[in-house]
Formats: sequence, C-alpha cells, structure tokens
Amino acid sequence: MKEADKTNFEARLKSASDAKKALLEKFKPRPAAVAPVGRSRAAQRALELTQVRAARVTAKAARKAAVAAAETAVVVAAAAAEAAALESRRGERKERKQLTKAEAKAKRDAKYAARKARQ
Repeated sequence: MKEADKTNFEARLKSASDAKKALLEKFKPRPAAVAPVGRSRAAQRALELTQVRAARVTAKAARKAAVAAAETAVVVAAAAAEAAALESRRGERKERKQLTKAEAKAKRDAKYAARKARQ
C-alpha cells in the first residue's frame, strides 16, 4: 500500500465528521425565495384569486348566454312550427270553402237547367 493512502485514526474521524456535517447541511432550512418587488405573498394570492374569479364569472356568463340562446331557438322553432300548422289549416279551410262554393254553384246550375228543361 502506498504511503499516501495510509491514513491515521484522527484523519478518518475528521473525514467522517465532515461527511456527517455535509449530510446534516442538506436538512437545514434554506433561505426563503425572494418575493417579487412590490408584492407580498398575500397580495399575489389575492391577485390570482381575483383573476380566477373573473374567469369563472365570464365562463358562467357564457354558459348562461348559450342556454338563453338555446331556449330562444326552441321558442322560435316552436313558433315557426305553430305558424306553419296554422297556415296549413287556413289553406285547407280555404280549399274546402272553394270546393263547397263550386259544389253549391253546380247544384244551383243543375236546378236552373232542370227548371228550364221543364218549361
């Protein structure tokens, strides 16, 4: 063994003590991170909370607008369907009236022709 590799008892104790100190140094608290200039942690949290609340309000408003638009679309579609049904009923009624008028005229004409034929 080389002479440089040989160590005495005190050297080994010192190196063990240094290793223990280095290990304990890992567990010591470190200085806290420096806060941004002009803002405390509470102020930063309050700002973030305000931003989150604003985002939630806008999202809620968007959801309400979407629901209102959907409800409006349903109402408009129902009104359009009702108007179409009413128009079709009106058309059918007009058609029936015209047929009734035509039948009544044909009946009158037949009576008139029969009366002329008798004379």
